[in-house]
Amino acid sequence: MPLSPLKPYQVRWARYWMTLVFIGFMIFLIGVQPDLIGMNRSEVVGFVQVDVWLVGLAILLTSAYASVRVIRNHRSMSLRADVGVRLIATGYVVSAAASLADFIGLGAQHLPYVTFGPIQVIGLATGVAISLLGLLLYWPRNPKPKDSSKSRRFPRLRLPFSRRKDSEQDSAAEEAPAVE
Repeated sequence: MPLSPLKPYQVRWARYWMTLVFIGFMIFLIGVQPDLIGMNRSEVVGFVQVDVWLVGLAILLTSAYASVRVIRNHRSMSLRADVGVRLIATGYVVSAAASLADFIGLGAQHLPYVTFGPIQVIGLATGVAISLLGLLLYWPRNPKPKDSSKSRRFPRLRLPFSRRKDSEQDSAAEEAPAVE
């Protein structure tokens, strides 16, 4: 979460972008399954149908990126966040290439009878998963609290069979009389 609380205008922008995420998701669903609104007119997957789900996915990913950017609240970009932004874009490219494979000549079917095959479904799902992983990496991490008692990265292990016990020997040395 942000280091400082979000201002009211930032909350409004985050809500606006999240509304666009929902709209993009609905457009994506309508493109993938046009039966939801009674628009499935053929058995083949058309170029317009593929374009609809790609536009919905683009709206979804762009607005999700923008909403997380508002939530980041002017934090500096870490390597993790930078990789996340690139994974969002890479996932979209993978999804677009898998979806348009038959139309650009990479697929197994030829125009005009194009069906969306299982390999294309796997490519689309993989691209969406890569984009979601990118969003998770771009999400801001909570700052770790500074605790002085845990100054060591790897704490010293106290084994029960060790010969020297610091606290016992220190107290024994204080109680023993000095021999001259």
